Amino acid sequence: MINFETLLLSRQDIVSLMTFDDYFKAAEDAFRLHAEGKTIATGLLHADSQEGEYHIKTGGLYLDRAFFGLKANGGFFRNPERNGLPAIQGIIYLSDAATGYPLAILDSVEITRQRTAATTALAAKHLAQPESAVITICGTGAQARSHLRAFAKTFPLQQGFVFSRNAEKGRDFAATMSAELELPVALVSDLRGATESDIILTCTTAREAFLLPSMVSPGTFVGAIGADSPQKHEIAPELLARSRVVPDLVQQCAEVGELHHAIAAGAMTSDQIHGELGEIILKKKPGRTDVNETFVFDSTGTALQDVAAAACVYEKAASAGRGTMFDFSGDR
Repeated sequence: MINFETLLLSRQDIVSLMTFDDYFKAAEDAFRLHAEGKTIATGLLHADSQEGEYHIKTGGLYLDRAFFGLKANGGFFRNPERNGLPAIQGIIYLSDAATGYPLAILDSVEITRQRTAATTALAAKHLAQPESAVITICGTGAQARSHLRAFAKTFPLQQGFVFSRNAEKGRDFAATMSAELELPVALVSDLRGATESDIILTCTTAREAFLLPSMVSPGTFVGAIGADSPQKHEIAPELLARSRVVPDLVQQCAEVGELHHAIAAGAMTSDQIHGELGEIILKKKPGRTDVNETFVFDSTGTALQDVAAAACVYEKAASAGRGTMFDFSGDR
């Protein structure tokens, strides 16, 4: 029997229901299904406003049942300082792809943070050196924190570094994350010292490349997280050209990711990527085969990750009786 109500789920509902392992599996399922051709085509719309930007991402997955999702996020990166609000806010609309009925509307903040970090950790599991012990995080925001937590769960980290152009934020990040993770995290003001890192993650809103080839040693895994719109740019095109590049979705990365900038600079073409993440998971393309290989994971964020995570939350919430039911038709 069809339930003609829509489940409304808050951020706290999501926090209480989901674990890192749930997000990790959701990300793995999403990219595996994409590589198997078991997805509804993704879409991406970007719009700038005077104070921020909007991203609308769509797509679907054929899991145990078919799901379609749409995420509308606003990115207003001065919000924390100006308004006491998250830099990124929005909602995810999840529907039954067999009938089109809206199953759930969910807060997107927690899902976006956690699925992004879990996906980068998933990519690193296949592409980074297994015994990676030193990590450098560029940025101090919510994504930087989520990523350091995720990598602390995935790798035997012994030392962390944070690079920030805001020394006060950098010191706060280093102190709070050191205490939380029981991992020494030190603030650095110069990325030339990042050459000792096994893993480098860029989680910023930069619009000019700051990670250069000279800052990255052979064998490093670089997770490029920040470039999710055409203007954002963290990684020098020359670094991509000399590395094995693994996009989340190659077409999307060619439009808005670091690959987009490398193509525009004439440093490489889409045909020169190593393979998409889903192909690596399915072993259609090899992961790391040599200690000296440098990998760049180009993460632009996809609706497939959102749908996989939202479907998991929805099923857990329905089973646990969490959330609020709402009939949008008002007929029943």
